Parts: sequence; C-alpha cells; structure tokens
Amino acid sequence: MQLRLIQRLVALMQKGDVTELELEDTQAGLRVRLRRGPDSPPANSPVVHVTQGAAAPLAAPTAAATVAGPEPQAAAAPAPAGVPFVSPMVGTFYRSSSPESEPFAQVGSNFGPDSTLCIIEAMKVMNEIKAETSGRIVQTLVQNGEPVEFGQPLFLFQPN
Repeated sequence: MQLRLIQRLVALMQKGDVTELELEDTQAGLRVRLRRGPDSPPANSPVVHVTQGAAAPLAAPTAAATVAGPEPQAAAAPAPAGVPFVSPMVGTFYRSSSPESEPFAQVGSNFGPDSTLCIIEAMKVMNEIKAETSGRIVQTLVQNGEPVEFGQPLFLFQPN
C-alpha cells in the first residue's frame, strides 16, 4: 500500500466525518484500519470498508467503498452523475496555464478530443492533459495545486 493513498484516505475521513475506515489488500495480504476520535464510534457514524482484490483497483478506493450506517433523515442532494476523467500520471494538478488565466475546463463547459482539460506538473515539466474524447464537464474533483495520483478521478463529465 502506498503512504500517499493512506494520507488521502485520512483526508477523506476528515472531510466526510467518517470515524472508521478499513482497507484490505487481499493480493498483498495487508489490512489497514484507520480510526479517529474516541475508542467507540458514535452510533450514527458510518464505517467505510474498502477491499482490494483483483476486481477493485487500488488507485480509486472511493469507487469500491461501501458505507454502512443508518439512512440519513434529510434527503441529501444527489451527486452529479458522470463519467470520471482520470489522471494519466502522478504530479501536481493545475486548472490553467497561469494563476491569472481562465481554467481550461469549467463546470458546464463543452470540450472536444483535442481540448486541454488541465496541466499536470511532473518533475518540473508541465504536461497538457488532452481530453481524447468529447463531452461536457459536470464536476471538478481536484483543487488547483493539489497533488494527484495515476488513475485518480480529476473531473466528472457527460460524454457527447
């Protein structure tokens, strides 16, 4: 297991008020259990179990995550549906070519196969990431200047 993956999972736990997370890599025979807060989690806090096996890629643990817990009483806003556009490399994500420039891709913008969606800096080289398909951006999943992993979803889009 990669230390960066565990760090991202801890950040996910903090953002989503998850108190316990269990990650299992059956191929490597590893099991990690992350818990924050008191020894016994509150009754209404969800527990997330992520299992790594042949069918679940380790690079996208949230796709294989299942949340167990009571149903929320208030109807939550539905998550935007879309196809994930994933990072082709490890590096630092940038939405535009400079801080003063407009982002390459914004929510609601259409793009074509030759459109640049973002830049990923790797080893001091700025790599323009092309869409290679066409569609419309539904959601940006990564903040500007944030480190990204190979296979990490960067955007959600609706294909044309």
